[in-house]
Amino acid sequence: MKVLGNSDIENDDIPHFPTFDQILSDNGYRTEYYGKWHSPYQFASKYKNEVRPTNKSKFTNIPSTAEGFRKYLDEIGVAKRTAKPDEVIDNMSQRPYIPLPIDGRYGIKTADTVANLNGGVNPGKAKVPQSENFGIFPGPANGSLAAYEGHEALKALEKIEPEESFSLTCSFGPPHPPFVVPKHYADMYDASILSVPGSINDDLQNAPYQRNKTPFDLRFQKPEMVQQMKKVYYAMVTQVDEWVGKLLDELDRKGITDNTLVVFVSDHGEMMGDHGLNSKMKMYEGSVHVPLIMRFPGKMPAGMKVKTPVSHLDIFATILDYTGMKIPENDGRSLRNLIEGKADPVDYAVSVWGQINNGGPFMIRKGDWKMIVYLKMADKKQTSVSALYNLKSDPMEMNNLIGTNPEKAKYEKVVRDLKSTLKDWMIKTKTPYLAELDNTIL
Repeated sequence: MKVLGNSDIENDDIPHFPTFDQILSDNGYRTEYYGKWHSPYQFASKYKNEVRPTNKSKFTNIPSTAEGFRKYLDEIGVAKRTAKPDEVIDNMSQRPYIPLPIDGRYGIKTADTVANLNGGVNPGKAKVPQSENFGIFPGPANGSLAAYEGHEALKALEKIEPEESFSLTCSFGPPHPPFVVPKHYADMYDASILSVPGSINDDLQNAPYQRNKTPFDLRFQKPEMVQQMKKVYYAMVTQVDEWVGKLLDELDRKGITDNTLVVFVSDHGEMMGDHGLNSKMKMYEGSVHVPLIMRFPGKMPAGMKVKTPVSHLDIFATILDYTGMKIPENDGRSLRNLIEGKADPVDYAVSVWGQINNGGPFMIRKGDWKMIVYLKMADKKQTSVSALYNLKSDPMEMNNLIGTNPEKAKYEKVVRDLKSTLKDWMIKTKTPYLAELDNTIL
């Protein structure tokens, strides 16, 4: 269940470097990939199956994931129909759902909801983006994107012979916009008793992020709205969890559990009202701190928890290490030492978001410290605030220890150490803008 990270880059100038699946394929593995493909399509060339791109791609005529999902709904008897007075149309499935009050189209007139089958119309506005879709699908429990993706992967796993060497990816889209979930799963959660983030009323003074002022974004400062989102989000997680269980059960049925490495990872989290914010795209913990679980009976000690920060970049080398492959030069490292309780020279992780020629941000996590850095770019005016948090004493990241903090001089040594480590990482990964980092005053 390898869930690969997102990338919207797709062009003819992407450098050639091998993926772990390409290396495994070249060494006799049967490689297949199902679900959300949000990477450059050029890297899908070694898979035995036809990989569906997330959106239309100039590199293939294979139908997109959305098209495959709609066909799946047709096959299980969930036909397109006109929205009822209390419904709107989901752009992904092109089927109606019942919007929750947090939804961007909640309460609009029926005539508007059916005016455009591909998403509906918000009076006086353009189409509502899928990030504003929150609601309940009134159809069957298996009428969802997670079920479609899990079903495809399970069918493929069932066809693999127990003696085959294989790599199978099931890339679940949910939990992700559109936040529309079957009623069966939504009914498992009572929104009124779900927790509200302790940072929801953060005034975001001396903070790296500010709130958008749109009516939709302001909803995430309201506890009842955040609880509605959690209801749908948790329901989506529950459905994915069920499908992961079905895939693991199939490994048991085939008798290959003890000889199979399983990797479960997410590419990003979700703010869900932390600091009164929504979506991803933030270096706060709600967005950037994601699950990474590995299982390899007899090879990995059960119950081992690695406290050292690690990166998605490390998964590549780790998989190749445990499958006995030669590891080419790459930007990560195998996590085998950490997994086996041994010393590892790398005690930090770096994350980057956005266009780095705009200054980042870069984030470095080392021990209890986390620093978010916006580089000083010569040709751009940087208005975002860099930040330093101690996650042990301030787990909700409410107290930026640098920026406009009058006592920031106390943390000069910590900042210097983190900045030096970030520079080492930039050199190792051939990341440009070393001079800009040197010129950035934190």
